[in-house]
Amino acid sequence: MKDKLYKRPLDLAILLSAHLILFPVWLSLWIIIPILIWLEDRGPVFYTQERVGRNGRIFKAYKFRSMIKDAEKESGPVQAVEDDPRVTRVGRILRATAMDELPQLVNILKGDMSFVGPRALRPKEREVHGDPDEIDIEKIAGYHERLEMRPGLTGIAQVYLPSDAPRWKKFEYDIRYINEHSLLFDLKLIFLSAWITFKGKWESRQKKV
Repeated sequence: MKDKLYKRPLDLAILLSAHLILFPVWLSLWIIIPILIWLEDRGPVFYTQERVGRNGRIFKAYKFRSMIKDAEKESGPVQAVEDDPRVTRVGRILRATAMDELPQLVNILKGDMSFVGPRALRPKEREVHGDPDEIDIEKIAGYHERLEMRPGLTGIAQVYLPSDAPRWKKFEYDIRYINEHSLLFDLKLIFLSAWITFKGKWESRQKKV
């Protein structure tokens, strides 16, 4: 297990303090976002995905739905690309600000995830660069090393790399984080993540910070 002892207490402290201090904001988001999603196409508000957690354990991640209904019925699990036609109008705003991942705070509370760590990937997810039918992300260097740590809502790869960076590059950053993470570095990544959310640049193909 690679998680340092501070990580779980930090997750719980942030969850508690943020909800106490920003309670009106959280309450507004939990009311407004579902209404907007439902009004656009009358479809389901929430969406669950299987994700690979620490030591390869599969868990259910909770999200606000940002794509059309049955978006992956034909393609299977493929990461969204720029101007992806499957993303709804409300979904574009949610994805740019990462508000679609707000329900994953439940996963953090349950211990499936941490605030900071490698991104929780989906089982059998396919790479978007090249021919996605032929690239198995489990065979990309660094994939299995990433599973030694609880996945994060944000992380070094998410903050410092463009959203369409190739997986091998993201995995390199994840391994660096696993080997070098600290309390101060986690706090820095959380602050930068809040700044990216404020600017609405999570889907940017350019530098985010």
